[in-house]
Amino acid sequence: MPAEIAVTALIAVLFSATHVAGPALRFLQRTPRSIWLSAAGGVSVAYVFVHLLPELAAHQDTFGGEFEGGLLAEMESHIYLIALVGLSVFYGLDRLARTSARKAGTAGAARRPGTGVFWIHLTAFAGYNVLIGYLLLHREAADGRSLILYAIAMGLHFVVNDQGLRQQHGPTYDHRGRWILAAAPLIGWGIGLIGPAPTLLVSSLFAFLAGGVVLNVLKEELPEDRESRFFAFAAGAAIYAALLLASR
Repeated sequence: MPAEIAVTALIAVLFSATHVAGPALRFLQRTPRSIWLSAAGGVSVAYVFVHLLPELAAHQDTFGGEFEGGLLAEMESHIYLIALVGLSVFYGLDRLARTSARKAGTAGAARRPGTGVFWIHLTAFAGYNVLIGYLLLHREAADGRSLILYAIAMGLHFVVNDQGLRQQHGPTYDHRGRWILAAAPLIGWGIGLIGPAPTLLVSSLFAFLAGGVVLNVLKEELPEDRESRFFAFAAGAAIYAALLLASR
């Protein structure tokens, strides 16, 4: 256990470092989209579909047992509904930020979401980062291999999110936002040290995370003005999916 705590603490620090070092990676923000960001997005999506979704099936069994004989007993997709909620929440936040930016200026480069929208957006991503940090210690599969796969996928996902938020919110994100997001995975890891949450809650957190990851990756890859690199995205997804399958 002490060794696991030390390793997960190091990973949480590395997660944090992706935000601290974000400005040094500004070269990734270009059009056409950097092949590295597209490949990182592919890795994150592969992790969700090849690793997390099968785990959600196991979590669904947890829900089924909890609700057996109750009002929700007839519902067979509780966990997937929570994943849908995660996707919908982050879709709504992205639409809010984009709508606010369109109303905010005349020059395209100067258009940024309003201050209130920035803090709403940041708070949601801070909670998201806390969740990822917490799950370092309380994943469904607690072996070292699972931890490494989770760390790689989520670390690359942090890079994608960080660059997306920097592009969306500009200097405000660099001066304030990135420091809050850098602290969030460390806070989540610290909360995880207190002890495991009820199994039902952990299942729900995994499902919400899965939905959020899918949306947060695709919203960066799909807009036409990103000129995303499909082959880099597909290669990242294929290589990491093969790695996940080979490690089983």
